[in-house]
Amino acid sequence: MERRPQPETIPISYLNAFEYCPRRFYYEFVLGDMIVNEFVLEGTLLHQNVDVPGKHTHDDDEVQVTRLHLYSEILRLSGFADITEEEGNNLIPVEYKHGKEGKWLNDHVQLCAQALCLEERYARPVPHGYIFYYGSRKRVQVLFTEALRRKTLNTIQFALQIAVAQTSPPPLQGKAATRCRDCSLRPLCLPEEVAFLQREGR
Repeated sequence: MERRPQPETIPISYLNAFEYCPRRFYYEFVLGDMIVNEFVLEGTLLHQNVDVPGKHTHDDDEVQVTRLHLYSEILRLSGFADITEEEGNNLIPVEYKHGKEGKWLNDHVQLCAQALCLEERYARPVPHGYIFYYGSRKRVQVLFTEALRRKTLNTIQFALQIAVAQTSPPPLQGKAATRCRDCSLRPLCLPEEVAFLQREGR
């Protein structure tokens, strides 16, 4: 069976979608389908403050770079870091999310991928990063452990494989299927209906 052409790069933000659900990634990245609900729109509006590129020095001499472009030839990734802070000789990525901290690792994988791109570009270790959740006004530190790095690398490779597939992955099953409840693509994906047809052999 003929495969789709291999993408030059995968946007880092789509790794978040992939880790949440490979089927969602397929709809959004491969097919280009997107449903904008109130939560997606809210997240877009909240990002406006950090979506303007620039370098800023604050009163405490903290240096922040907003919307830093990231690219990795080795991992075939591209994208932006919301904010990159300087801590000594280290560059620390900071990602902003509109909701509250969830049970899944999709936000952590996205942030770790940013760190891998920074390490490749600047040849400096990135030990950790931060995720700021608007919903709880909480800033969470994420340590880039070997386990998280391996998980992120595996996610990237799996995403590159799915990106050339002719058919979408099946809907999530078991406990993971609880993610479908809050997914904006549920009206398009129809996970319960597809699962029913699969059980019926259709």
